[in-house]
Amino acid sequence: MTQGCAAPEQTAHLPATVDLSNEAVIQGTVTRDGAPVCSAYARLLDSTGEFTAEVVTGDEGVFRFFAADGDWTVRVLAAGGVSVDNTVTAKTGEVAGLEVAI
Repeated sequence: MTQGCAAPEQTAHLPATVDLSNEAVIQGTVTRDGAPVCSAYARLLDSTGEFTAEVVTGDEGVFRFFAADGDWTVRVLAAGGVSVDNTVTAKTGEVAGLEVAI
C-alpha cells in the first residue's frame, strides 16, 4: 500500500531491506493526547526551507524520510489547522527520531 506521493505505508519498524550504514533516516511519531495520529502530513524541508518531500502518517502515527546528511525541518500538518515544525539533523548510519505532540 502507498500513501501520499507514492510513499510506502509508514510503519514503526525500519524495513529489513534498509542498509542503515548507507542511509540517513529521519523518523518520528505524531500523537495527540498520547494517541497516534493517522493521516497527518509530514513535510521535509531543507535548510533553506524548501519543500523536499511529504508522506502521510500511517495508523501508528509514524512518518519516515531517507535524507542527505545535514539539518532539516519536519513540518507536521494535521486536522484543525495544526502545523508544528521540528528541526533535526540527519547523519548516515543513524535514525534521527522525533516525537511530535500536536
